[in-house]
Amino acid sequence: MDIGTLWRSLGPVDSQPLAARAATLPEEAWREFDFRQRAYDVHHDTQSVVLLFCNEAWPDVTISKQPGWDRLADLAVPLMHTILQQHYPPGGKILRAMVAKLVAGGRIKPHMDSLSSFRAGHRIHIPLTSNEGVRFTIDGRPCPMQVGEAVEINNQKIHSVMNTGQEDRLSFIFDYVAPKA
Repeated sequence: MDIGTLWRSLGPVDSQPLAARAATLPEEAWREFDFRQRAYDVHHDTQSVVLLFCNEAWPDVTISKQPGWDRLADLAVPLMHTILQQHYPPGGKILRAMVAKLVAGGRIKPHMDSLSSFRAGHRIHIPLTSNEGVRFTIDGRPCPMQVGEAVEINNQKIHSVMNTGQEDRLSFIFDYVAPKA
């Protein structure tokens, strides 16, 4: 969604329990739902544990639980609801939710999220782990993302991520569409 700025901080959140669980997930969990990696070349260097995903029959999307739901929902859902209650109008829909891994040495090439659901939805990132080599940019400008801080990004601007560090970077990402006014 074009939020009128490149990003906005939503403040600190208690993401440590989710980060701890995500760090212990088995390798097969990161490959159970690989649609993003198969469908979008920019996600070549990523892996995801997907809780919720939607089709693109906009605006009548179907939201489905994915394998990550059973692995992470007990920690992720309260985190999402806390952020939504503090910053967004009630009554909308969470379209997607996932923990995304950008592998050490990997990158997400500059791109804009162009599907209709991305134009309508708020994209919220919560870094769970990071390192000094991670750089997230929006419109060519560094976007400060700190572990344990929620940030809404303007996904209608060109954005990219690189991880030149030695450790993978994990981020919890979810998309929320507010009810029509």
